[in-house]
Amino acid sequence: YKKTDLKLINGGIAGLIGVSCVFPIDLAKTRLQNQQNGSRLYTSMSDCLIKTIRSEGYFGMYRGSAVNLTLVTPEKAIKLAANDFFRQYLSKDGQKLTLVKEMLAGCGAGTCQVIVTTPMEMLKIQLQDAGRIEAQRKLMPETVVPGTVPTKSPTAMQLTRELLKEKGIAGLYKGLGATLLRDVPFSIIYFPLFANLNTLGKRGAEGPAPFYVSFLAGCLAGSTAAVAVNPVDVIKTRIQSMNRGSTEETYSGVTDCISKILKNEGPSAFLKGAYCRALVIAPLFGIAQVVYFFGAGEYILSFLPGN
Repeated sequence: YKKTDLKLINGGIAGLIGVSCVFPIDLAKTRLQNQQNGSRLYTSMSDCLIKTIRSEGYFGMYRGSAVNLTLVTPEKAIKLAANDFFRQYLSKDGQKLTLVKEMLAGCGAGTCQVIVTTPMEMLKIQLQDAGRIEAQRKLMPETVVPGTVPTKSPTAMQLTRELLKEKGIAGLYKGLGATLLRDVPFSIIYFPLFANLNTLGKRGAEGPAPFYVSFLAGCLAGSTAAVAVNPVDVIKTRIQSMNRGSTEETYSGVTDCISKILKNEGPSAFLKGAYCRALVIAPLFGIAQVVYFFGAGEYILSFLPGN
């Protein structure tokens, strides 16, 4: 197996493990970000998770997880492997990359990953937010227009077929611009910060950093980048959400979304779900980097025929 194949496998495994651990917090983040003035059901992350368990059961916290678990493998594999590829391409004779080149490598990785990220997030958000809309219909019926919210939550396959039928492939890529505006800056911040923090913990000039250093570096770099781009994540979530209450705004694009949020909710709305996002991204990337650099792909491939 080529080194690139192993990196793709490691990246995929890293994504699967990370998402499985933090998905309920991600669900709370989506629901908090989608709340608008006049239709607030949840006061905090813990309040959201408690109410979700009460109304939808334990597995209600994992709505949309199947989409993530299916698509996070290629998404994280592309992101981590692309960053490695660009770092190697930009380095001359193995010399240490300058900060600008590290940021360029991160930019390339963020740009590549949106091919998978955009449709994954589009489907995931509809499934995650369905419970909030259902709860609004029961507890705050005045905020929901009769007949606009489906009585039964659709599956990912039903949503995919509906979007493809009505809008073609563009339906799955709604919010592509906002996704790029989030993921490219995220990667520009995350990868150079992780690489430099990880280097600080190396035992020797050539040897790799201990796994706990990679974990902590991934956590710190991930949470920093997550909070930095949270305003764009709020915009992306709002744009990609299809079902809304009668008192909730709809948006035609990024600039329209920014102006309406500022006008109706104020600047603080752009920080909605920021701490949830930090709590999601920190362990997700900490786990991802440990698995990726530890080499789970090599371990799994050792059991395959011919190895």
